[in-house]
Amino acid sequence: MQNKGLIKLFAFLFGLVSIYQLSYTFITGKVEKEAEVFAVNQISETEEDYVTKREGLEARYLDSIGNNPILGYTSYDDAKKKELNKGLDLKGGINVTLQISVKDILKGLANNTKNPIFNKALADADAASKSSDDTYLELFFDAFDQIKGDTQLASPDIFANKGLSDEINFQMTDDEVKPIIRRKIDESIVSAFEVLRERIDGFGVTQPNIQREGNSGRILVELPGAKDIARAQDLLSSTAQLEFWETYSPSNQSISQFFISANDQLKSLVDTTSVEEPVKEESELDSLLSDVAEDSLDIANQVNPVFDLIAGPGSGYAIAKVAIKDTAKFGGYLRMPEVRRLLPADIRFAKFLWERPSAENAEVVDLYALKSNRDAIPRISGDVVSDARDDFDQFGKPAVTMTMNTKGAKEWEKLTGDAFTNQTGIAIVLDNKVYTAPGVSSGPISGGRSEITGTFTVNETKDIANVLRAGKLPASAEIIQSEIVGPSLGQEAIDSGFMSFMIAMSIVLVWMVFYYGKAGIFADIALLLNILLIFGVLTSLGAVLTLPGIAGIVLTIGMSVDANVLIFERVKEELAKGKGKGEAVADGFSNALSSILDANVTTGLTAIILFVFGSGPIKGFATTLLIGILTSLFTAIFITRLLVDWYISGKGRTLDFSTAITKNLFKNISINFLSKRKIAYVISLILVGIGVFSLVTQGLQQGVDFVGGRSYQIRFEQAVNPSEIASELNTVFGSGTNVKIFGESNQIKVTTPYKVDVEGIEVDDEIQTKLYTSLQKYLPDGTSMEDFRVGSGEKSIGILQSIKVGPTIADDIKNNAFLAIIGSLAVVFLYILLRFRRWQFSLGAVVAVFHDVMIVLGVFSLFGTIMPFNMEIDQAFIAAILTVIGYSLNDTVVVFDRIREIIGERGWKGGDNINLAVNSTLSRTLNTSLTTLIVLLAIFIFGGESLRGFMFAMIVGVIVGTYSSVFIATPVMFDTIRKKIAKPKAEKAMA
Repeated sequence: MQNKGLIKLFAFLFGLVSIYQLSYTFITGKVEKEAEVFAVNQISETEEDYVTKREGLEARYLDSIGNNPILGYTSYDDAKKKELNKGLDLKGGINVTLQISVKDILKGLANNTKNPIFNKALADADAASKSSDDTYLELFFDAFDQIKGDTQLASPDIFANKGLSDEINFQMTDDEVKPIIRRKIDESIVSAFEVLRERIDGFGVTQPNIQREGNSGRILVELPGAKDIARAQDLLSSTAQLEFWETYSPSNQSISQFFISANDQLKSLVDTTSVEEPVKEESELDSLLSDVAEDSLDIANQVNPVFDLIAGPGSGYAIAKVAIKDTAKFGGYLRMPEVRRLLPADIRFAKFLWERPSAENAEVVDLYALKSNRDAIPRISGDVVSDARDDFDQFGKPAVTMTMNTKGAKEWEKLTGDAFTNQTGIAIVLDNKVYTAPGVSSGPISGGRSEITGTFTVNETKDIANVLRAGKLPASAEIIQSEIVGPSLGQEAIDSGFMSFMIAMSIVLVWMVFYYGKAGIFADIALLLNILLIFGVLTSLGAVLTLPGIAGIVLTIGMSVDANVLIFERVKEELAKGKGKGEAVADGFSNALSSILDANVTTGLTAIILFVFGSGPIKGFATTLLIGILTSLFTAIFITRLLVDWYISGKGRTLDFSTAITKNLFKNISINFLSKRKIAYVISLILVGIGVFSLVTQGLQQGVDFVGGRSYQIRFEQAVNPSEIASELNTVFGSGTNVKIFGESNQIKVTTPYKVDVEGIEVDDEIQTKLYTSLQKYLPDGTSMEDFRVGSGEKSIGILQSIKVGPTIADDIKNNAFLAIIGSLAVVFLYILLRFRRWQFSLGAVVAVFHDVMIVLGVFSLFGTIMPFNMEIDQAFIAAILTVIGYSLNDTVVVFDRIREIIGERGWKGGDNINLAVNSTLSRTLNTSLTTLIVLLAIFIFGGESLRGFMFAMIVGVIVGTYSSVFIATPVMFDTIRKKIAKPKAEKAMA
C-alpha cells in the first residue's frame, strides 16, 4: 500500500478532530449534571412544585457560569452551541410542519375582493387540494381558468388594484399576471419563514431547526428540549394580528335590546327542551334588561337560550360573562344569520370577541362588543407598532409596552380621544382575543406609546413582545403535522439506545476475535475508530442524532464488519494458494476492494433516496448510514491494512486470520445450488403467494403517517385492558379509534381519526381533554389535566408522546414512500447494469429484492395483529424496507462479483463455476448475516418499543435477503443468461 505515512497522518488528524468536536458534548453534559445536582441539593422534593423550581434554579445556575472559561479553550455557552445535536425522540420537545395559507395570501393580494369568480376559484381550489399533489396556487389558477369567462386576473377588483398597481395593470393577460403572483406568494412565504425564525430565536431553546419544504408553503420547525408545549404551539401558529378597537359601553341600550330579541328568536330556532334553568342571583345585566323591557317575558320562569348562558355582568367594558364551556354555543348563536339580522341599525356591524382567559384554570370569560364597520377593519392595526418590550406596570405586574410609528401615533391620539369622549374602552386584540380593554381617563394620548396589561406571566409578556417585534405572519399558519415527545420518554430512548449500542458493539467485538483471532483485534480497533469518526462527523456537520440514527450507527457496525470479513476471507484464500504473508495480504485487500465498493455503493444509493424522500428521524437514520458507509470504507480499507501490515512486518510474527476452532470451517464445501433452484422457486412462490393473499384480504395496518389522524402514547401506573378502553373511547370519538398495548401492559397507543380534517390547536386541546376525562379513572388520584397533557414536565404517567398528521400531508408521505421504493429499485438496476454489463445480473438482483420486499410485507400483513409490538406501516417501516433493499443488494452484489471474477478466469462450464463462486462466498455471506442479525436482535430487544417494528422488518429482511441472494438472484440470472451461453457454443460446434 502506497503513501502509508499520509494515511497515518490523515487518520491521526481525523481522529483528533473528532475527539475535539465531541469534547464540547462531554463538557456540556458534565456542567449540566453539576447544575442538576446543585438544584437537587437546594430544593427538596417536599417543596410544592419542586420540579419547576429545580428547572428554574438549574437555568439560573447555567446562566451564571455560562461565560466562565473551561479547559482554556471554551465555555459552557460556547460548548452548548457546538455539542452533538440530539433529536426530538432523544431530548423531548416538539416538531411541527406548518402550512402557510396561500389562500389567505391570495385574498390579501386581491384586497379581499368580493369578486364571485375569484372566490369561486378559491372554493374550487380548496376542494381540489384534498386529493391533488399540486400546489394550492396552481390549483387556483386552473380553477380560475375553467370558470373565468371574460374575467381576467388583471381586473381592477382582483389583482390590478391599488396595492399591486406598480406591477400589475388591467391591460395584462393572465399569463403575464401569473408569474408576478407566483413571485408575490413566494415572497410572502419567505416573509413568514423569517417571522417564524425571529420568534423562535426569542423562544429560548438551544439548537432550534427551521426549514422550508420546497415551494409547498410548508415550513418545518423543530424545537428539541422545549418543555412548555402549549406555549410553543401558540408561538408558532399565532398570526400576531394586533388590532385596536373602540368598545361599546355595557350600558348601551341597543346591546341590551339585541340580547332580548336574540333570546326570543332563538326559542323557535334551537331545541330548548333539555335545558334546565340554572339557579343564580339576579345580576346587574338582568336588572338593566328588565328596565328596558318591562313587558318582556318573565326570564326567570322560562327557558332562555341566551340568558341561561350568561354567568353575570362583564368586567370593565365587557358586556357579559360566560362560562368557558359555553363560549362555543354562545358564539354560534351570535353568528347565526337570523340573529345577526336583529342587530339595531346603530350597532349593525358590531363585532363580538371573547377575552383571553385571565387565568389558566379560569371558568368564565368576558364578552366584548366592538365598534366595527362593513368591512370589519379595525381603527388601528399592528403594522404601526415599531417596537415592543416585555416590562412591568406601575403595580409591578408583567406587561408589554409598545411604541408606534408617526402614523400610528396620530391614529392612537384620535382613538383615545374618541374613547374619552364616548366613555368607552379601547380593546387591544391579538389574534381575535381581547387581551385588555382599558378606558381613557385624561383625554387623548399623544406620542404613540401604549401598554398591554392583564394577568400575564413573565414568559407570556416575553412571547407577546417577541411576536410583535418579529411582525405578523402574512397569512395564517396551520399545524398540519406535529410530533410531541415528553422529556421522560426522551431520556428512556437515550438509555435504551445506549444499551442496545453497547451490547451490539460488545458482541461484534468478541465475535471478530473469536473467528479471526489476532486479525479480529485489528478489525475491532478499526471498528472503534469508525464509531469515533461517525460521531465526530455528525457533530462537525451539525447533524441531529435520533433514535433511528443510533440504529443506523449500530447497523454500520455490521457493515463495517462485512468489509473486514470480505478482506479476511480473500486473504485466507490467497494464503491457501501458498502465497507469502505480505503478498497474500496485498492480493486479498486488492481482490476484495471491488466487492466492498459495489456493496457499499448499492447501500449508499438506497440511503440517499431515503434521505431525499424521508423526513424527521428517518433523515437522521439516512444521515448516519451515509456517514457510516464512508467512515467504514476508510477504516476497513486503510486502517485495518495499516495494522495488518505493521504486524506481519515484525520478525517472527504469524497471522492466520482464523483460530483453531474456525480454521477449517466452510472449507471444501461443494453444494450444487443451481440444481436446487426449482425447489427454491416453488418455496418462494408459495411464500410470496401467501403474502399477496394476506395483503389482498387482510391488508396492512397503516399508521397515521399514511392515513392521517392523531396517535397518543399513554402510560399508567397499573396494567390496563385495551379492549375496555377502546370501547369507551369509541363512544367519545366515534368508530375508528384504535387502542392497543404498546410495550408494557401499563402503556397503550391510542390512534383516532376524530376531526382529522380540522386543523387548529383548539382541536388538539379538545381531544386531550376528552382523553383525560375518559381515562381519569385509570390514573392515580390527584392527577390533574396539566399532569396528563403531553410535554408537561418530567413524568412517568399520562401522555408521553403525541403525533398528528393531516390528511393532505399523509397523502404526500405515502406518495413519497412509493417513489422512494420504486426509485431505489430503478437506480440499483441501472447501477448493476453498468457494473456487470449484462441486464441479466440486474434482473436477478431486482427480482430478488422484489421477492424480499413482498415477503416482508406479507409477514407484516399476516402477523400485524398478533405480535406484541407495533407493526404499523409508517415512515420508519419504509426506512426498514429501503434498508432491506440495500442489504439484499449488498449481499447479491458480493455473490455476483465473485461469479464475474471466476467466470472471467474459467468460463461458465454449464453453471459449475457459478456454484463454485457461490460456495466460495458462503463463509462471508453467513458470517456477515450472522453478525448483522446479532446487531439487529440487540436493538430489537434492548432498543426501546418505538424501534421494535422497525427492527423486526429488518431482521426478516436480512434473513430473506441472505436466502434470496443465493437461491433467487443467482438462479434467475443463470436461467436468463444460459441460452446466450449455449448459443455461441452451438454455433462454434457447427463451424
